[in-house]
Amino acid sequence: MSKPPQKKFYIAAENLKNLATGYGAGFATDHIMVRGHKVGFMYRETPDDDIDSGWRFTSGLESEEEMNDATMLGVYDINTIANYDPEIVPFLKSPVGSAFARDTVKGPLVPVEDDSE
Repeated sequence: MSKPPQKKFYIAAENLKNLATGYGAGFATDHIMVRGHKVGFMYRETPDDDIDSGWRFTSGLESEEEMNDATMLGVYDINTIANYDPEIVPFLKSPVGSAFARDTVKGPLVPVEDDSE
């Protein structure tokens, strides 16, 4: 069985800075990590294990097919994801169940209200 092709990340590893160390890992899509889009939606669920922070990041531009394709996302150190969009850093200590979305295409991340109540 052949290996999947290696991803060419938008930011080279040697250019990463320490912006959000010690938060563990989270899931991010290729729209962020490979194409360089900003985080459009981030939410925190119960972590899967001790390394997982529970954070999940998408650009909001992913198609349904891309969201269902495991090769289009990966698990990354939260610091790495923060280098792609430093605007996530102030929200990283938010509790499980928190969600934030970009207000407009280039606007700030704002809390998403839970309409289920």
